[in-house]
Amino acid sequence: MIDFQPLNIEQKESYDSYLRAAAHRGCGYSFVNLYIWGRQKSGFVDNHLVVFSQFNRTSVYSFPLGQGDVRPALNAIIEDAHQRGIPCRLIGLIQEDCQLLESLYPGKFRFHNDRNSYDYVYDINDLADLKGRKYQKKRNHLNRFRQANPYFELAVITRDNLPEVEALAQRWYKLRQQADPHGDFHMEQAALKKALQNMEALGLEGLLLSTDEGPVAMTMGSFLSDDTFDVHFEKALDTADGAYPAINHGFANYLREKYPQLRFLNREDDMGLEGLRKAKLSYEPHHLVEKSWACLREEGYDY
Repeated sequence: MIDFQPLNIEQKESYDSYLRAAAHRGCGYSFVNLYIWGRQKSGFVDNHLVVFSQFNRTSVYSFPLGQGDVRPALNAIIEDAHQRGIPCRLIGLIQEDCQLLESLYPGKFRFHNDRNSYDYVYDINDLADLKGRKYQKKRNHLNRFRQANPYFELAVITRDNLPEVEALAQRWYKLRQQADPHGDFHMEQAALKKALQNMEALGLEGLLLSTDEGPVAMTMGSFLSDDTFDVHFEKALDTADGAYPAINHGFANYLREKYPQLRFLNREDDMGLEGLRKAKLSYEPHHLVEKSWACLREEGYDY
């Protein structure tokens, strides 16, 4: 079996060196996401890094990250799954992964498009400037917020204002649970709590938006690659009309000014939620990171 070990923060720098060598990866490969969500373990095979996860009560593997021949790592994954008695299922595959997997194992894998996990990637200038007719409604919404809250404040999230961020998040989740008693927000709450507790070590940056009524929105993210920043969390109170476009616009401008090399903001997936998909599409993404998952045909598993 592959010697998988639980992820720890001390691995981040080493992990990120593998990620930087892999172009156009989706948010599922972000160390931050792997660390704060669920139970992930990592292992190394022939200069390639592999992540083993529990996802929706299913054991899955990531496509290996590394340089050189990937076949030994893929062979090790196939054998590892066999020894564990679980389906060999690879998730988060971009188009190049699917093509490579098919070329190395012709006809051996069945591929499934996973639209609900597509990442929405935006040109940072589009979100920072909101120029043109396509963003007219966004500008109008933002302007209404500014008119209603002429003394709003955007503050960088630090240890000093972290209690305000935590209180805002707790209020947001409480309101959501009241509106949707059957909704499952516990995993996300745990992920956000872990992110805030380890903010500096994980390289997280964020903004807190406040009005005369107090904090109304927050956002937080980290670098996914040299030119792409991954927005992990964005929360705003529905009682503050326009807070979402305000925190979105403010964060894009803050990041563009601080990091001139940034080209894109990855605002992650929509989880198949109709309202969230509509909202993400309304911001006119530059492109989507299309993802698939694959399983061995011979095993007969197709889920």
